[in-house]
Amino acid sequence: MDTENRHSGLQAATLNFLDMQFARLMERLAGGNQPQLVLAAALVSNATGRGHVCLDLGRAWERQVQGMGGASLCTSARHWGETLRRCSVVGSPGQYRPLILDDAGKLYLFRYWEYQQKLSLGLKARMGIPGDPPDPCALREPLSRLFPANEGDESVDWQKVAAFSSAWHSFCVVSGGPGTGKTTTVAKILALLLELSGTSKLRIALTAPTGKAAARLQEAIAEALEKIDCTDAVKCALPASASTIHRLLGATRSGATFRHDETNPLPLDVLVVDEASMVDLPIMSRLVQALPPSARLVLLGDKDQLASVESGAVLGDICAGGDPVSFSSRFAHACQRACGFALKGGTVHGECRGRSSDCIIQLQKSYRFSQGSGIAYLSGRVREKDVKGSLAFLGQGGSGDLIWNDIPSCHHLGEAIKGEVLKGFEGYLSAVEAMGKHSREDPDALLKRVFESFQGFRILCALRDGLCGVSAMNRLAEVLLRQRGLGEGGTRWYVGRPVIIHRNDYGLRLFNGDVGICLPDPVEGGGRRVFFPGPGEVFRSFHPQRLPEHETVFAMTVHKSQGSEFDEVLFVLPDRDSPLLTRELIYTAITRARRKVSVWGSLSVMGAAVARSTERLSGLSHALWGE
Repeated sequence: MDTENRHSGLQAATLNFLDMQFARLMERLAGGNQPQLVLAAALVSNATGRGHVCLDLGRAWERQVQGMGGASLCTSARHWGETLRRCSVVGSPGQYRPLILDDAGKLYLFRYWEYQQKLSLGLKARMGIPGDPPDPCALREPLSRLFPANEGDESVDWQKVAAFSSAWHSFCVVSGGPGTGKTTTVAKILALLLELSGTSKLRIALTAPTGKAAARLQEAIAEALEKIDCTDAVKCALPASASTIHRLLGATRSGATFRHDETNPLPLDVLVVDEASMVDLPIMSRLVQALPPSARLVLLGDKDQLASVESGAVLGDICAGGDPVSFSSRFAHACQRACGFALKGGTVHGECRGRSSDCIIQLQKSYRFSQGSGIAYLSGRVREKDVKGSLAFLGQGGSGDLIWNDIPSCHHLGEAIKGEVLKGFEGYLSAVEAMGKHSREDPDALLKRVFESFQGFRILCALRDGLCGVSAMNRLAEVLLRQRGLGEGGTRWYVGRPVIIHRNDYGLRLFNGDVGICLPDPVEGGGRRVFFPGPGEVFRSFHPQRLPEHETVFAMTVHKSQGSEFDEVLFVLPDRDSPLLTRELIYTAITRARRKVSVWGSLSVMGAAVARSTERLSGLSHALWGE
């Protein structure tokens, strides 16, 4: 196969320009005329761009290469791998080469192999039971006080187990669905660690991947503090604010480098990371590298949510070590002495792998949804990939707080959802109107009311484009709300226009996912500014022309909604199937609502989505658990 024909064949496989240029570069560096290398380099570049950490040569051979005429280049995946190992630009793990091929047949770009390697080493160093763990009997009193048991309740309190695990290990994952009390649990974990530290003052930081997630973590910790049974001194020692991971690491203006790393670690004893499912491999790796070896790490998240938009599914890979639930005998016995109950619902054994998975705790009881909640029922069916159960429930119209609306075509959607959209944003319209009247009320109180009312309702879309996508739904919402008086005059920056930031601006400290609202400035004579909530209920404002890339956000994609919660959600499915529709997307969408979800779509599309899982290839789970 000559060079021109070879490259043309690859381009026909939907590889982009960057993939092709990278493949050509690798071939030139390797000495030229190496078609097997061109094929592998282009595919691993493309896989990384689609969120995978690596390329599995065996899977790629079966699913892609043979259909691209690759059989003429090498006879099997094994032959392909052997050929690549002889290329000068391909190395084994531990070597410094542009491409790394491991013994399992996984091909990496070097920097992604290095991210994975350093993350796995950093986590494994914290997973084992320390040589001198705390006495379980000494933990019994504070655990009983922080997690009081209901009289007659003999069930396992998994929040209490998570707190014990956090005291027992330097690393703990607290995973759970909506309303299972993850942030309440971590507030009590921090109180326990502070009490155990005695006279020493722990340096604690709270962080999350986005500004809105950090703000929610901060609010939840403050709310939980009021109910924790501990001394005022302990409460005062808990951190009052949370930051984004980029801000914690000290991102430079370019965002390419950070002030804190292995050589300049964070001055911390305990780090809590919320919404860990949203954190991609490079950022999680850099965060763990920047932690001092003695620091504790607690990850909070829902392993069943969508993975990060960028590469990897770090939380899912970590939690693979605790699924099915298993505990080492040493941990189980110590936990029983500390918590007063035997662990149930998991396997207890003495193997090394089980000992490591002791640090992964899955919260199981939802305190937000009642037993008859439609949201709780459907999210459970979707999580279990139960297509039949999901469709049977929806076919009856849903139940309680989850309403199913069947609509065969998106052409009829606008008129169908008009009433719901107007009702959903009714409170927001009233708050914006009050803001525009230049009331004598405190400006910050008015701003707070506007943002709180905006959080009361949101339209979520599975896709960006199309009649049922974000762009169309935003246009529909603007038309409907303008009929009710929002944005009179037709200007682009009308009072009440909400926007979401799409690109980080480290100079302005505005980050991807931050939501702002265009409102009259109560101090500067009513000129229009875009306000964003900041730490401690302080608002920052910017002239509209200064904002980085953004768009209107009456509607948003499910991916962008991660880290947010709304009182009510209107979730729109497209009228035809798409590979982007997965059970993780459906699960994430319906669990963004606290009170009610109204879902619009067709049962055939819903069924196809629940049957499909998000797939992110990596070697992290194998590196951590050896499986």
